Order: sequence, then C-alpha cells, then structure tokens
Amino acid sequence: MVRSVLVVDDDVSFRELAARLLRAWGHNVVGEAGTVADALTQAAELRPDTVLADIALPDGDGYQLTEHLLALLTPIRVVLISADSHPGMGPAAHRAGAQGFLPKDELSEIVLRELLEGP
Repeated sequence: MVRSVLVVDDDVSFRELAARLLRAWGHNVVGEAGTVADALTQAAELRPDTVLADIALPDGDGYQLTEHLLALLTPIRVVLISADSHPGMGPAAHRAGAQGFLPKDELSEIVLRELLEGP
C-alpha cells in the first residue's frame, strides 16, 4: 500500500535519508519538517496519511506532535523514531497514540512497512 508521508526530524541528513528510503520503497513523501510547528503546518496543508517523526525536536517532542496530529479532523498514522533506543520509548509512543516506535539504527523496510501499513 502506498502511503503519503511527512518526514519530521531536525537532523536534515537523516530526514533526507529517510525520505529517499521511503520513496525507494514506493511511498509518496509529500513533505519534510524539522520542528513540531512546521510539522503541524505541513500536516494541515499537505494532509499526509502518515507521519514519520523523531521524538526529540527543538520545539517539543514527537509525543506531543502525535497527540496534535491525532486530534485533526482526519487523524494521521504516526510512527515515532529516535536515535535513543531506551526500552520505555515504545510504550510511551503507544500511550501518545503512535502506531509504534522504531530506533533509527533499526530502520528497515520490513519493520517500517509493518508500522506504516499495518492494521
């Protein structure tokens, strides 16, 4: 299933890499953002069905972003990522309403596809 994806990460290099990978896997990357504020603006304008977002952002965090995105008229599927792979991050992502959590160093097509396209 092809998803329209907004990639949110304050690390430009990682954001570009993630966007390239998602495009290579057949997804439509509709935008990129580096902050919570920019992500919310782009989500409202571009209406992606999915957001891949870093947890650590300069003006907030991915948990807050998830809560805001899920409150939109058309809720967005959110997958949170982080360079930190603390065991509590996955449960915290689910509590915020995200589809799941994936450490950046475990970014793979199979796992990400399950989170992006799952039930």
